Amino acid sequence: MTPWSPCASRRIFVCVRASVAALGLAILSHAEVALGASNLPPEVGWDYGDVDTGRGAAMSGAQRSFSTSYGALLSNPANMVSSRVYHVGALASIWPEANRQTYGAAIVDSSTSSTRLAGGLAALWTVQDHSGVNRLASDLRLGLAMPFSELFRAGVTGRYLSLRENGDPVLGPNPASGGLSGKSIVRGFGINVGATLQPSPSIAVSLVGTGLNSAGNGFQPTVVGAGLGWTNKSLTFEGNAASDFTTWDRTTMRLMAGAEYLLADHYPLRAGYRWDSGLHAHAASLGVGYVSSAFSLDIGARRSFGEYGATAIVFSFAYHVESSGVGSSSGEY
Repeated sequence: MTPWSPCASRRIFVCVRASVAALGLAILSHAEVALGASNLPPEVGWDYGDVDTGRGAAMSGAQRSFSTSYGALLSNPANMVSSRVYHVGALASIWPEANRQTYGAAIVDSSTSSTRLAGGLAALWTVQDHSGVNRLASDLRLGLAMPFSELFRAGVTGRYLSLRENGDPVLGPNPASGGLSGKSIVRGFGINVGATLQPSPSIAVSLVGTGLNSAGNGFQPTVVGAGLGWTNKSLTFEGNAASDFTTWDRTTMRLMAGAEYLLADHYPLRAGYRWDSGLHAHAASLGVGYVSSAFSLDIGARRSFGEYGATAIVFSFAYHVESSGVGSSSGEY
């Protein structure tokens, strides 16, 4: 087993962060010229502040019960201890119609602690509708998880979000309606808590709450969700439901379902579906991946239909510094 080295972890994280930032700047330099302002409401592109891995996007977000690595850090922190891993990863998310791009880097370690305490760190950068609302966000997440028994695990994530909107208001630039340009309109912490009960290797039930400190804004909504999943290691089915108490002027629901088949022990094939009662929109998703003992790569795409149709394409990569692969059928293990 690889010994814990904080200095090595910091060096890896800095390298991944620099690479992702360079890639993001290169793409954005072209996107600024090619893209006009989005015709979609900003809520569509913001997607409730969620950030998916390639697997999460391919399964329409249905990964609260069976997830691992930094996919768990982003969806249900309890599942960071579902496998013994030490992963360094990066992701890129592109939303063409909403003009949103998100880039991130993460480290998750559940293999080097004698107590099986797992820790994860993620840094995410988002630009949305550069020629319109021009929303820029930095999102930092630190998570911890602990298995309390062979059947039950729980985790918590602290999230810091800094967001600004530099675009001109509808009536054009003026002191009355444009006074917040260049300043953060959101700068604060959020708390996410997750728990998973796994009575057998095949069945897992989860409960996840995000934004539980009630930030009171749609950028950090208070959401409570549950998941139920079944797996036999090569085939996984999962269903999730989430109640959003903040984003809209009423409580809304999102229903998600996903399926995954691991072909030849290396190639996960995925599909999913989502219903969003806030936007009154259906969505379908597909994805593929490759997993080995050294690394994993996942690609997922989700398309919503209706008045606010939008596409999200997500690429994610994980380098397996240390990984036993215990407890998950996902391409992220």
